Amino acid sequence: MSETKPPPLVRTSELSKHYPVGRSPLQRRIVHAVEQVSLEIFPGETLGIVGESGCGKSTLGRCLVRLTDITSGTLEFAGRDITRASQRQLRPVRRQMQMVFQDPSASLNPRRRVGDLLADPFRVHEKLSRSEMADRVEDLLVRVELLPEHAQRFPHEFSGGQRQRIGIARALALRPQLIVADEPVSALDVSIQAQIINLLADLRDALKLTYVFIAHDLSVVRQFSSRVAVMYLGSIVETGPVDAVFSSPRHHYTAALRSAVPVPDVDNRPAQRIVLKGDLPSPLDPPSGCRFHTRCVAATSLCRYERPVLSFVDTNHLVACHHPRAG
Repeated sequence: MSETKPPPLVRTSELSKHYPVGRSPLQRRIVHAVEQVSLEIFPGETLGIVGESGCGKSTLGRCLVRLTDITSGTLEFAGRDITRASQRQLRPVRRQMQMVFQDPSASLNPRRRVGDLLADPFRVHEKLSRSEMADRVEDLLVRVELLPEHAQRFPHEFSGGQRQRIGIARALALRPQLIVADEPVSALDVSIQAQIINLLADLRDALKLTYVFIAHDLSVVRQFSSRVAVMYLGSIVETGPVDAVFSSPRHHYTAALRSAVPVPDVDNRPAQRIVLKGDLPSPLDPPSGCRFHTRCVAATSLCRYERPVLSFVDTNHLVACHHPRAG
């Protein structure tokens, strides 16, 4: 008998985020940052989100934790609709969802000591004595492989990798269920990247965390994620188990991304590098129909006029394409 799949921790339906630009109503235009994204994220899994710079990955991550308002569609967390929840209504939910940002230097107040930064969540959400807060801060530092005495230092006294550990510790303070990590290793040296990835994996196993891992490095995503979603110009074009998507991509954009990954082993390199023609269209004026049709070698007139929807091509493997690649 097969196990029953648990309900999703996070579910989005047709989620969109638009930004108006222009000073006057006559000049105003709309940036379609995220467009009609439907996702389910299950407890304990790591969903990797990949795509070119500017494709909407970070905006989607911020929407998932309601750091930015949602233009349309719905967002559910643990079965509760929080799409239009007020800041007061979101306060108890904030304990369960946290974010790790790309640049720890920008997300840590340089004028405050690390111990004070890590104690802030306890001051807001929990009534703890000063000694209890100090104990919790020490526990957080040790958990991310820093020293208790580091609580007395300022952020500028740490290396980039250590600052990212502090950012992770702050995200863990209230023992959340979900952590959205927005390119947490892209600003770090390769050797330090591996240490942070290993730390995140250890924390996931020890604390039963659910991750949304945003990155542009497909190799890192393949190493760390259990499932992957590929974004192009604000939309998800392919999603499925990480090995299935990378070993047998069904969307032509995913295949192009995979072919661009440097592979030191000549025998395992893709047969041919796929070079996309043209430039990435502007989210101010996205193409009609399939957004990828302006750069796709398989595009037909159908692609220009009809938007494809995510459809199953294999078990748990979905692709939004009228003419998917062969498996």
